[in-house]
Amino acid sequence: MTGRSTISLLLAAALLLAGGLRSKACTNIIVTRGASADNSNMVSYAADSHTLYGELYYHPAALWKQGTMLEVVDWDTHRPLGSIPQVARTYKTVGNMNEYQLIIGETTWGGRRELRDPNGVMDYGSLIYIALQRARTAREAIQVIVDLAKEFGYASSGETFSIADKDEAWVMDLVGKGSEVKGLAYVAIKVPDGYICSHANQARVQTFPQNDPENCVFDPDMIAFAREKGWFSGKDEDFDFTAAFGPVDFGGARACDARAWSAFNILTGGEFAYEKDGKMVTEPASAYHDYIMGKDLSRRLPLFVKPSKKITVKDVADAMRDHFEGTPLDMTTDIGAGGNALPYRWRPMSFEKDGWSYVNERAIATQQTGFWFVAQARHDLPDVVGGIIWFGTDDAATSYLTPIYSNTNEVPECFREGNGSMLEYSKTSSFWINNRVANDCYKAYNIMAPTVREAIDKFENEQIFTKVAEMDAKALAAYNSIYQKAESKGLDSKDWFAPVKKMLTDYSVSTAQRQFWDWVALEEFITVKFVDGNVKAQNEDGSFKHSKYHDGTPSGITNPGYTEKWKEAVIKDHGDVIRSR
Repeated sequence: MTGRSTISLLLAAALLLAGGLRSKACTNIIVTRGASADNSNMVSYAADSHTLYGELYYHPAALWKQGTMLEVVDWDTHRPLGSIPQVARTYKTVGNMNEYQLIIGETTWGGRRELRDPNGVMDYGSLIYIALQRARTAREAIQVIVDLAKEFGYASSGETFSIADKDEAWVMDLVGKGSEVKGLAYVAIKVPDGYICSHANQARVQTFPQNDPENCVFDPDMIAFAREKGWFSGKDEDFDFTAAFGPVDFGGARACDARAWSAFNILTGGEFAYEKDGKMVTEPASAYHDYIMGKDLSRRLPLFVKPSKKITVKDVADAMRDHFEGTPLDMTTDIGAGGNALPYRWRPMSFEKDGWSYVNERAIATQQTGFWFVAQARHDLPDVVGGIIWFGTDDAATSYLTPIYSNTNEVPECFREGNGSMLEYSKTSSFWINNRVANDCYKAYNIMAPTVREAIDKFENEQIFTKVAEMDAKALAAYNSIYQKAESKGLDSKDWFAPVKKMLTDYSVSTAQRQFWDWVALEEFITVKFVDGNVKAQNEDGSFKHSKYHDGTPSGITNPGYTEKWKEAVIKDHGDVIRSR
C-alpha cells in the first residue's frame, strides 16, 4: 500500500520523542517491605543511555566550611550549570544510595517542552545525588528536591523518581514550570505496604489523594498553574497529573509503560491485584494487552499492584533482564531476532518501508545500559549494616549484580570512576568486560547466552541466599558488641563503627574484584567454546573434549544451526537459489 496510516505517523513521531531523543530511557521497580521476602524496601534502576559509562559514584561524608559553594554539572552532558551553597554536612553516598539506606532512582519522560527552563541550575541527576548527600529519609529527600528546584530552577524535563528508605517507599512525578517560574509541578505518593510499583519513561500518577499528607504530597500551585496554561478545566479533585503535564501517547504506552506492565506481569505471576474505589480488583495481565500495544490508550496501568507471593532480590534482578519473553511483544520470536533468537534491535527503534512506518520493541533489558542495580533498605538491620546496593554494568541480561554495602569506604577498582570511559577501553573495568561478554552473545544469542546466564545465576544465588547473610551476621555481631561499649561511654562524634565499616568494605571490594576476574575468564571461555559458530563439547568436569591423538584438537563439535522462523524466511526470500533438490 502507498501512504501512511495515521497510527503509523503517530508511532514514528512518538517513538522519536519517547526513545530516540532522550539521553536516558530507563526502568525502575519499587518493592515495599510487605511485598519483599526479607522485609526490605527495594528499588531497581537501569541507567540506559548510549553515552553513559558504567561506574559506581562515591562521595564520602564530609563537613564543609560556611560559604563553600558546590558546582552543579549536568549529569547527561557534563555542562556546567552554576553553583549553589554547600550545606554544613553531607552524607556518604555509594551510587544511588547513602549511608542511611536512602535510595533514589529515576526514569525520564520529557513532557511538555515549554515546561523546560534553559536557565535552571538543578538538572535531574544533580537533584538525585545532592539529595542523597543531604537527606536521611525519603520524605526529607522529597523536600530537598522540591526546595532545590524552587530556589535555583529546574533544568531538565519530566521525571519520575523512585525514593525509598528503610521504612517507606515513594513514587514521585515531577516537571518544571518553564523559564518564567522556578520550581516544580510535582506529586509524590507513598507506595502502600505490600504493593509494588514500576515506571519506565512515562508519567505514572493520574488522580491522587489531595487531603492525605501522610501518604501524598504535591505542589499546591500546580492545579492553578495547569488551569492557567489551559491544560485542565475540571474540578480540583479530578485533576490528573499525567493528563496535564505528560499525556500518554502511542510511544508512551508501547515503548515505555509496556516495560512497567512487563515488570508487573513477571512479579505478580500475571495477575494484577489492586485497590480501586475502596475495593480490591484482580485482573489478568492480558487485560492490558491493547494498552501496551498502543491500541487503547484509555486503559492505563494501575500505579500499584499487590503480588501474591513475597519477592526476593533475585526476582527483581531477573525481572530487569526481561525481553517480553512469552508475551505478545516477545522479541525472540519474530524474524527481527535473526537466526539465533536475538532479543535486541539496534537503533533507531523505528523505520520506514514502502510508505509505512514500523517500530521495534523497547524491553527492560537493553544493550545501551550504562549501569544498573537493585538496592535494598533493610528495615531489620541498623543503618551501618543494612544498606546494600547490588550493582552491575552494561546489559542486565548478560551481566551480574555484586553486593556493595552502602557503608563501604572504598569502591572496587572494576567500578571506580575514571577507570576507562566510553572512548577509552580499560582491561580492569567491569563495564568493558561486560560489554565484551554481551557482544559475544549477540552474535549467537540462543546458543551462547544460556552459558552466561548459568554463571550469573550461580554467583547471584550464592551471594543473595548464602554469602551476604553470613556477612550480615558477622557485621551485626561486631556492631552489637561495639554499640554496647559505645553506649556505656556515651556516643559522641567518634566513629565507633569504623571496624564494622572496614569489614563491609573488605567484603564488598574483594567480592566484586573476584567476580570481575571470573568474568574475564568467562569471556575467554565462551570465545573458545563458541568460536566460528561451532560449539565445543565438554566433559563433566568442564574441560573440553579432545581427540585421543592430540590435546589441542577438539572432538564432539556441534553446529546448532538457526531457528525455524529464520529458515522459513530465508526459503521464502532465496529458496529458489539455495534449494538443493
